[in-house]
Amino acid sequence: TKYLRKNYYIDDVSFIDGTKILANANKYSFVWRKNIIRFDKLNREAIIKLLHDMNDVKYVGEIPDGSDISTSELDEIIIHLENCLADLNDQIKQNKKLSPNPNKQRRRKLKSIKRKLRFRKDKLVEYQETNKIFDNRNSYSKTDHDATFMRVKEDPMLNGQLKPAYNLQIATSGQFITNFDIYQNPTDTRTLIPFLNKQIKNNSLGKYIVADAGYGSESNYRFIEDKLTNHIPLIHYGTMLKEQSRKWKSDDRKVMNWYYNAKDDYYLDPNGVRFNFNAYCKRTDKHQFTRDFKEYEAEKYDINQNINSNALTKSGNNRKIRINYAWEYFKNKQKELLLAPKTNDIYAKRKIDVESVFGRLKASLRFNRFSVRGIEKVKRETGFAMMALNIRKLMTKVINFILLYTKTGFTLNFKRKSCFL
Repeated sequence: TKYLRKNYYIDDVSFIDGTKILANANKYSFVWRKNIIRFDKLNREAIIKLLHDMNDVKYVGEIPDGSDISTSELDEIIIHLENCLADLNDQIKQNKKLSPNPNKQRRRKLKSIKRKLRFRKDKLVEYQETNKIFDNRNSYSKTDHDATFMRVKEDPMLNGQLKPAYNLQIATSGQFITNFDIYQNPTDTRTLIPFLNKQIKNNSLGKYIVADAGYGSESNYRFIEDKLTNHIPLIHYGTMLKEQSRKWKSDDRKVMNWYYNAKDDYYLDPNGVRFNFNAYCKRTDKHQFTRDFKEYEAEKYDINQNINSNALTKSGNNRKIRINYAWEYFKNKQKELLLAPKTNDIYAKRKIDVESVFGRLKASLRFNRFSVRGIEKVKRETGFAMMALNIRKLMTKVINFILLYTKTGFTLNFKRKSCFL
């Protein structure tokens, strides 16, 4: 990166994008988190049922339904069963001629419970180990535990099924790759912040951060606003293009098309229903990101103190709307930046700069699938591919320079070689 910057091959713009690369794993070796949670619950219910069947063994205390049983507790119960079976064996030896012998029936039942408990304990340990492998993911592959099932463009079956893959993120400038990283989550939204931190650490982040709508979220905008004050994000949000359409602007269901009185802080919908400020509220998502909202509630009665049916929901409650003013601020800021001539020209280069790199990676190098397993090995293999692309791009520039400033007779041999570069 220092060499490229010194020779003016790259500028102060970082184009960021991601793609999915198939993992070296079996396409049908999937393990789904929801299924493991469901199977674990059923397994624990089966354990509770078995423990209830042990009441005649006089096990200490009754275990209520839904108890959280640990493996150590199961080990103690199995040892208790083995001691009970040893006592029954002694009693049966003392009364060999007794027939029918109730102790034999009891021993048969306890042996069955012991065998089933051992099986359930093994399953409990298996599910606990499986939950550790997930590591906040929804799936993984049995043949490559670090691979996550994602939707990839290079679908071998051409039917849109999920395949084990890794999420490759790259940053480019002048079609040179300035940084890359591998992630296990399928969406690009949550990869931006750690990827930006890595670029800052490596001193490879440009002043302008350009990315597509897949990265446009409040958490990403807020991180750049608070932490990267010297950088300018040029990142579309999901509905930006739709908001510019005539259909969106004429849709009365959109709150942004309602009348707003800033002085008295209320909204008026197209039916004349007034929404007054009610309360501040927060919403925290599963990734622990908190959003702040202002809640507005519709006036139930009109001027004549009659109930306004337009102010009520189908269930008869007052209608409410929630406005995220931080999100609206970031949206308006991005809209101004992307509509300005200078920054719009920078954003327009995104497809030419970063998408062409993916094209050379997959079409020219045939890099559509990893040949190693494990995320650390995958990162090293990706590094070789990134270096190959950069060297290839650099040699192309060098040869083009030679072709411009040398004699025609000398450059004929280079023209053939440049086809391979």
